[in-house]
Amino acid sequence: MNELLERLTLLEAILDAYPYEIVCCDRSHTVRYMNRVARARYSAFISVRGSLFNCHNESSRAKIERFLERADAGEGEMFEVLNKATGEREFFVPVRDPEGRVIGYFERHENYWSPDDPAQPVKIPGIK
Repeated sequence: MNELLERLTLLEAILDAYPYEIVCCDRSHTVRYMNRVARARYSAFISVRGSLFNCHNESSRAKIERFLERADAGEGEMFEVLNKATGEREFFVPVRDPEGRVIGYFERHENYWSPDDPAQPVKIPGIK
């Protein structure tokens, strides 16, 4: 296996081990990558090479465009919302090329954890 393929295989294994969904899109909102959890949770709505807006509405598009403007101005990860239905905090994360230009983004989800049991691992219902 060549070095690039080894690095890509390792990167995909790392992202698939992450217990939250990762859906990475380019600047045109085309899905470029979905990790294991995202594929399990969203595959009925979106797929790699499809539009993110197959599962998001025009209001979401405007919000994402505003996040991209902020990222272009230099901001890093940005808090989006506390989703009370799922108990998740959601963050917009810009992805940059080696020169620092924003080439895409992903939304990072994070479940609450309890100060009474901070070592409890993340469990997402329906995802093994």
